[in-house]
Amino acid sequence: MNYAELKTRQRAERHAHSPNLAIRVHRSLSWLNRAEQADDLDGRYVFLWIAFNAAYATEIDGQQRLSEQETFKAFLAKLSELDQQNALEDLVWHAFPSNIRVLLDNPYVFQSFWDHQSGKISKAQWQQRFDAGKQRAKAALGARDTNGVLAVVFSRLYTLRNQLIHGGATWNGKINRDQLRDCVAILGQLVPLVIEIMLDNPNTLWGDACYPVVES
Repeated sequence: MNYAELKTRQRAERHAHSPNLAIRVHRSLSWLNRAEQADDLDGRYVFLWIAFNAAYATEIDGQQRLSEQETFKAFLAKLSELDQQNALEDLVWHAFPSNIRVLLDNPYVFQSFWDHQSGKISKAQWQQRFDAGKQRAKAALGARDTNGVLAVVFSRLYTLRNQLIHGGATWNGKINRDQLRDCVAILGQLVPLVIEIMLDNPNTLWGDACYPVVES
């Protein structure tokens, strides 16, 4: 599934969409389109993440505000419940299991590794967390726990997202190509699937989108 196929479907069905779903899908598709045009890994990953962000981000009360990671993990769990075709499960277990396993073994997309580099925790602490995280991921993989695997994977994707968005990497640099290739491969298949599941469930309450359109 790619932008052109999803956009054709969205145009045919958008008249029946609630305003919140309509704006989420419209925005997400626009960034997916831009991601598919990018000819560099860095740009493609950033645009894919914006497309994912456009799909899940919600305006919520400040007293109930969750961390961003908890918010998108809850969104992914919701998608899994709505996924009647088991497309997410098929993607995790058949399309890119090798990408996931390589990603889990890569310390450069594990936040505690960078916390150690900046002196916040010891080498023993980050290594212990890294090993524990891999054990949790292996347990989720062994139990075919799709939500559990996605939660671990997205925590790694989020670390790379922060590295790029906050200027912690050089564009087209040489030292982070492996993790970028793996993360682009994973997110490039997940984002279209996220949009497709949302289109399959137009009557679901998706919550108010961030920065609603304001007519002048």
